[in-house]
Amino acid sequence: MKYNIKLKNEADIKILRESGKRLARVLQAVAKEVKPGVTTGYLNDFVYKMITDMGDEPAFLNYKPFGAAYPYPGSICISVNDEVVHGIGGDRVLQEGDIVGLDGGVKHKGMISDSAITVAVGKISEEDAELMRVTKEALMAGIHAAVAGNYVNDISKAIEKSIPKKYGVVKILSGHGVGYKVHEEPYVPNFDDGVKGPKLVPGLVLAIEPMVNLGTDEVYLADDGYTFITKDNKKSAHFEHSILITDSKPEILTII
Repeated sequence: MKYNIKLKNEADIKILRESGKRLARVLQAVAKEVKPGVTTGYLNDFVYKMITDMGDEPAFLNYKPFGAAYPYPGSICISVNDEVVHGIGGDRVLQEGDIVGLDGGVKHKGMISDSAITVAVGKISEEDAELMRVTKEALMAGIHAAVAGNYVNDISKAIEKSIPKKYGVVKILSGHGVGYKVHEEPYVPNFDDGVKGPKLVPGLVLAIEPMVNLGTDEVYLADDGYTFITKDNKKSAHFEHSILITDSKPEILTII
């Protein structure tokens, strides 16, 4: 199978490093705003102001993915509880015990970084805290497997292997290439789909993003055309980093 992969040059990588740092600062700041009584619309507006005040663009705002009926209307994806990804900020008020996925992108000097975290609203259950821990560890397992000479499927297998069988690993959504666009090839499944995929080579930038559910791996698309929700309405967690494949270990771009 032939893949349309665009490797990044040194100039691109320099900009992506800065884009990633800026996004990490945004996520760190908006996470502190997550508390009971806050609306998801407030969080969206907070992110828009912070990114534009830096002189950058929210990468997701007005982005129209393949198959979508209309461009995404938010500056950050905000997904609460059983919402897996791509939730749209609005009037929803966060409650004590909720968990919230914050998935953002920054377009800095034309280069796009992509990262996500899941945040607790006040005090959460041990079950939900464990879900978040497992998902974050799955992300790191995938990153550790992302070394030059390996294949995309090695990342996928590492993610799936790290997740206890009692959880549902979302299969219809995946990681992806990133940099020039929000979504680039190759796609990076979070489970072993039996497809080797392309070889990992220096200059390849990937957004690795496991999505893990407390129950079934099955999800459905809400009427808004963007928000994916767990079929059994149990909670879901999501963590993501943009990484660079190098001659040695992978470099996480979306950290400070």
